[in-house]
Amino acid sequence: MSLKDEAAVDIVIVGAGPSGAVVAHTLASRGFTVMCLEQGDWVSPADYPGNKPEFELLLQQKWSWNNNTRNRPEDYPMNLDHTDVVPIMFSGVGGSSLMYGAHWLRLLPSDFRMKTLDGICDDWPISYDDLEPYYTRIDKVIGVAGLGGDPAYPPQDFDMPPHPLGKGGLIAAEALNKLGWHWWPGTQAIPTFKHKNLEQCVRWGVCETGCPAGAKASFDLAYWPQAIEAGTKLVTGARVREITVNESGLADAVIWIDREGREHRQQTSAVVMAANGIGTARLLLLSTSNKHPNGLANSSGLVGKNLMLHPNNAVVGLYDEEIESWKGPAGQLIYSLEFAETDVRRGFYGGSKANLMPLPGVLHILEMFKDLPFEQRWGDAVHNLDKYAGRALNWAGNIGDLPEETNRITLDRDLTDSDGIPAPRIDYRISENTQKNLDFTLERLEEMHKAAGAAHIASTKLWREAPGHILGTARMGNDPATSVVDRFGRSHDVSNLFIVDGSIMVTSGAMNPTATITALALRAAEHIAETAKGQRVPS
Repeated sequence: MSLKDEAAVDIVIVGAGPSGAVVAHTLASRGFTVMCLEQGDWVSPADYPGNKPEFELLLQQKWSWNNNTRNRPEDYPMNLDHTDVVPIMFSGVGGSSLMYGAHWLRLLPSDFRMKTLDGICDDWPISYDDLEPYYTRIDKVIGVAGLGGDPAYPPQDFDMPPHPLGKGGLIAAEALNKLGWHWWPGTQAIPTFKHKNLEQCVRWGVCETGCPAGAKASFDLAYWPQAIEAGTKLVTGARVREITVNESGLADAVIWIDREGREHRQQTSAVVMAANGIGTARLLLLSTSNKHPNGLANSSGLVGKNLMLHPNNAVVGLYDEEIESWKGPAGQLIYSLEFAETDVRRGFYGGSKANLMPLPGVLHILEMFKDLPFEQRWGDAVHNLDKYAGRALNWAGNIGDLPEETNRITLDRDLTDSDGIPAPRIDYRISENTQKNLDFTLERLEEMHKAAGAAHIASTKLWREAPGHILGTARMGNDPATSVVDRFGRSHDVSNLFIVDGSIMVTSGAMNPTATITALALRAAEHIAETAKGQRVPS
């Protein structure tokens, strides 16, 4: 098949999720010609399952978080036969932020220094202080609601007040006070009043099924309109299969396939990867050449390795009193960082974040009674159980994952996507350290519900489908032998290739990563702009 050559642009971005949106807006605003290639489409809020009473059923198929189950034209399959946890993602303008809960927490300062503090992993080549100004600037753009003064963090302020704790949040907070454990009102990228083109939160509690009110800072709303206004050309339905290099070893073009199967060669002076920790690794491994026989930017052999997925567990508590647990955001009503940092007395490294979430649906609640015999769950018995609708709270544990080279992304030998491109194989096993963290956290979550007086407690030891935190597969560092990119996300091997998604994170911490990913992307984008004149470009 012949390739259609497209007119050259300054920057090609692969992926229109949060990090791609930030880079597009930043560089287009500074006068660069920017094209972003996104394999998904624009999604209308009117189509979200959260708009419909049967939303829990819709999540089982067409709107599943699992690529293999959803199987839309824009999705690629994954070989999941060798993983304990299923990585989840969503393809479309805004990426997985369309379906995220918008928990908006920064890494802790200690997360950047685990080698120094704990003697494990590697330190990041940057510190919390290096990233802090970028965290703050992103917060102001997207409208983050929170309460300053959290003793777990260095000082930070928010332009919007936090969301109400609600009856459930108050019950849980009182329980944590009894236990003497840290808690704080939820910080989230969901405005508490109208912000730019984002509506005020209406508290429907369906954040993780897409916000039908347009009140969540998914990046199709929070960043892409401004990026397009600044001049970015966004191409949807574009599946990238290869990055090519010239004789000098610089990236010179991106090969992509449209929905009609036509191939295009988009010439460019620089490439920015923003396709998440699986998509980016996959594309780099696909981009082989005489100069890069093991994949682009892979002289270290680390592309695809050190995959971190933030395994989750959860404990649902059912309460006899009405607590309006269908009210959002979900989101997090409150969170606890009591166990977020390493305490070697627990027998493992790292920690976990606990976040309290409402449960707006009834099927999920009925599932909590799966230990009961069939006749006590269905038929007339349902009416004895449905009283817990509106009376359920979910304490979820986000487990700090440690990097291990055996947890990795490779190209599958047999499985391909609809265009015949090799699909990713996921190899991920929960380590002994992570298992100890999971077990410890589960006990603490149960303890929280017991202290709050829950009438029924149901525990999930491992959330099989992870929360979409796909990190570490192209880590940053100062040494090209032990990292893929430098402290600004620039490839050590290919000076005009940048990576700005969660791939570059050295450690995962226990926090939801999007705040960190977007701060890193903003920092990288400004570095690209500031150093462009001094960089070599393809001839």
